[in-house]
Amino acid sequence: RTDGLITRDSQRKISMKILFCAEAFPEARTRLAALLPDDEILAFPPEKLGAHIAEADVVVPLVSRVDETLIRQGTFGLIQQYGVGLETVDIDAATRNGVMVARIPSEESGNAASVAEHAILLMLMLSRRWNQIAQTREQGTRVAWGSPAGQAMLGKTVCILGLGGVGRELARRLSGFRVRIVTVDDHPGRTVPGVEIARSYPLEQLAGALAEADYVALCINYTPDRFHLIGASEIAAMKKGVFIVNVARGGLLDPDALLSALRAGQVAGAGLDVFWDEPVDMAHPVFRENVIATPHIAGVTDVSYESIAKAFAENMKRYAAGEKPLYLANAPARLRAAGSGRNAR
Repeated sequence: RTDGLITRDSQRKISMKILFCAEAFPEARTRLAALLPDDEILAFPPEKLGAHIAEADVVVPLVSRVDETLIRQGTFGLIQQYGVGLETVDIDAATRNGVMVARIPSEESGNAASVAEHAILLMLMLSRRWNQIAQTREQGTRVAWGSPAGQAMLGKTVCILGLGGVGRELARRLSGFRVRIVTVDDHPGRTVPGVEIARSYPLEQLAGALAEADYVALCINYTPDRFHLIGASEIAAMKKGVFIVNVARGGLLDPDALLSALRAGQVAGAGLDVFWDEPVDMAHPVFRENVIATPHIAGVTDVSYESIAKAFAENMKRYAAGEKPLYLANAPARLRAAGSGRNAR
């Protein structure tokens, strides 16, 4: 044994069962299958996890809830996210039960760069009134050349909420658009080398930053205490006609407050890649307003998926060999040992 992990003969092929807690993001499993040919990769919808959790050696949460009940139903020793977000994982419960939890940092995988590109795509589509253009085309009406007039980003103010990996990559890309950048962050003193930031606000002064913005980009990590961080009062503090883009997590933005603000014209449009429920019900009235919605694909690119898959596969090999995975989010005092699915086979 090494640090509570089972050490295996390095010449022996390892066969583990890696359980994805949803059937979404199918390309992730395809890429992993090519890198981990000796392992079995399974995927079930959340409502069927209970019937299969005992089979798992490693659990991949995606956007599904992994709580203490599910953890205790299984004998797996590692929860490995295919990416960054761990807001659906009860890390304290995992630690109590001797289960390691790991993520893959966004800047190292190319995920942050991909998400930042997508945020700019949403800003540009809103600015250039893409919904109106698409509606005209779909209705088959004669297009009036030179209409509709769009809004240039040049000279506008963009508020980046959260200066982590995605926020920093977004700031780097926005600097080429010659916009004015203000930031809100929960880590005082963070900067972006080579990028001019007009003003930096602590999270406690969020309203002041929002009041300056023509565009608000949500890039901050989601935690339970940040549920509806952007609600009715925060939207009221924004300029009339602001654009809101959310590429972080759906729980940050109150959909009812957003709907009211869209109807009142306080918010001119929203670009959403993440939602209050996923998969989201597209019959929700907010989608009848000027909203551009994409199905949680901001980070789904060739670059990010290739890098994430390689980092994920490396952690699987480390775990199977009895080594601690990289990028752990917890440190259980005692790890699950004999009786886990991996150790039992």
